[in-house]
Amino acid sequence: MPTRPPRRPSRRLALATAGAAALAVTTALVLPQSAGAAESSPVGFGAGTTGGGSATAVTVSTLDAFKTAVTGNTAKVVKVNGLISLSGQVDIGSNTTVLGVGSASGFTGGGLRLKKVTNVVVRNLNLSKPVAPADGITVQASTKVWIDHNSFSSDRDHGKDYYDGLVDINHGSDYVSVSWNTFKDHYKGSLVGHSDNNASEDTGHLRVTYHHNWFNNVNSRIPSLRFGTGHFYDNYVVGAETAVHSRMGAQMLVQNNVFRDTQVAVTTNRDSDVDGYANLTGNDLGGAATEVSQVGTFTTPPYSYTAEPASTVVASVTSGAGAGKL
Repeated sequence: MPTRPPRRPSRRLALATAGAAALAVTTALVLPQSAGAAESSPVGFGAGTTGGGSATAVTVSTLDAFKTAVTGNTAKVVKVNGLISLSGQVDIGSNTTVLGVGSASGFTGGGLRLKKVTNVVVRNLNLSKPVAPADGITVQASTKVWIDHNSFSSDRDHGKDYYDGLVDINHGSDYVSVSWNTFKDHYKGSLVGHSDNNASEDTGHLRVTYHHNWFNNVNSRIPSLRFGTGHFYDNYVVGAETAVHSRMGAQMLVQNNVFRDTQVAVTTNRDSDVDGYANLTGNDLGGAATEVSQVGTFTTPPYSYTAEPASTVVASVTSGAGAGKL
């Protein structure tokens, strides 16, 4: 496998890594998973997220009705019927499930924001063309989030900053699972930890699991992780310049993924003053380079999960990821 020598930055900043070391360790269950499987509850760091649970569902088809339905922290299930245009982002309250109806419902032009909330599920939505500064989904200072079976996209006809992120997780957010989504035709996929200067808020948080996602023609940030702890397994990445990016002392376990037409599958030493850490196992790099300057200590996630071998990932993910596959 082609490997690029690590680029050592000219200076280093002191960085506390106690948060990653404090993770509890349990035994992972590694078994084959059936193609297109749809979990009824989140796997990974977001495990235990229930959203609105068994609350009676409310179906909405207009932006005003949606904004009203997702306000507040009482348990609620909000079904979105149809494709709704919006500008900017809509704030989602705690204890909420947002669920698209069918395969073509969701939002275009903007996105959803989870700010200082907890216990939120977002599933089966199409979220397209979030014009900057909006993201498709922003998770900010929030905990217990499950983002599952959504289709995220924009286009690459504009400059890289015309749209913002598809899923960005920042400001000390924690316990998030991102599973079975498609990310398509975009520059900056998923940023976890927004700044090199936010150690005081982010260290010991930003624990995120990505599994069974399909990144197709996404240039970079698949994901880009600062300070936190990330588990990236059974994902399919096609057409990236730089995929997984661990920086500012972040710990990444990169397991059983498939990379195609990708220049750099994993890097730990770009664009920040402090390198990150990565541990790679079972991946099919497809000729992609790796730039791993520091091998990580995060080798066993603190939860049970199922991981299929890289040899079956493409079939599983292409048949099962995205909206309309629940």
